[in-house]
Amino acid sequence: MSKFKDFCTRKGVDTTWKAYFVDALGAMALGLFASLLIGTIFQTIGDKTGIEAFATIAKYAKQATGAAIAVAIAYTLGCKGLVLFSAIAVGIAGNELGGPMGAYISVIVAIELGKMVFKETQVDILVTPATVIISGVLIAFAIGPAINAVMTALGAFIEKATVMQPFLMGIIVSVVIGMVLTLPISSAAICLAIGLGGLAGGAATAGCCAQMIGFAVISFRENRWGGLVAQGLGTSMLQMGNIVKNPRIWIPPTLAAAITGPISTCVFHLQNIPIGAGMGTCGLVGPIGIYTAMPEGGLNMWLGMLLVCFVLPAVLSLIFSEILRKIGWIKLGDMKIDC
Repeated sequence: MSKFKDFCTRKGVDTTWKAYFVDALGAMALGLFASLLIGTIFQTIGDKTGIEAFATIAKYAKQATGAAIAVAIAYTLGCKGLVLFSAIAVGIAGNELGGPMGAYISVIVAIELGKMVFKETQVDILVTPATVIISGVLIAFAIGPAINAVMTALGAFIEKATVMQPFLMGIIVSVVIGMVLTLPISSAAICLAIGLGGLAGGAATAGCCAQMIGFAVISFRENRWGGLVAQGLGTSMLQMGNIVKNPRIWIPPTLAAAITGPISTCVFHLQNIPIGAGMGTCGLVGPIGIYTAMPEGGLNMWLGMLLVCFVLPAVLSLIFSEILRKIGWIKLGDMKIDC
């Protein structure tokens, strides 16, 4: 066992929770952003403007989803040369057979096996690609359809539950997905993997916006304009280190999410597409996703988007944070970040 562990270390095979569920999952999200997400945005622009070029760009961007996931994961996990290049075929097969999560699992297994054989033989140019592609495609065929079915069923269950119990599920989905966004894992990848759209997608967006806008506003006195932009349009994950030091700073945006979630589902009936549901205000992808899901939403949609995604998270989080500052639970400097 010790020899095998030493061998894995030498070959760069990192079998830690962080590597697979933080780094790789985050990389998967980046791959999705660089293909499916940008393709969806171009598709929306094309549909609204009637410019065919955008629709064409969108088609090719979306077709690259599996390949983009594979390259992002392989690069992040330190793959080089033939292992990195061969992973592309695995990503395409995994995404086609099992969706994004199928690609995620297939690619990880394939590239780790590829690392083990990389440059270990005299015919590396054949052995490495064959190992990566054969193992990855076999994994995709074996588990892809089942994974896709489970993820789809889970997403459908949450969506149906949200329609049946919009108030309760609005709170649950908003709070949980919002907290996941702030944790060092990818809420966007999770939402897309389970296909979390519709009314539940709108609640997820509300929670993500509450975390991002909430932290951006309540930490303004510590981080000023740089922090406002970094968190409001970037990610609330920047506060994770401070949350570990003082978990109470997480209370204001989380309470805000518990309020904006049911407002989204019960009052404005906001919907989103899965790729936008877990993004919040990062690059304004969440609001863009709402517009994509509700192109005929009218004034109600625009008012709901303004209040749920921006105004209420800022106001509610600020009120809660000021209360906690007055009772001494939050002190000046608790939310300072490097920005």
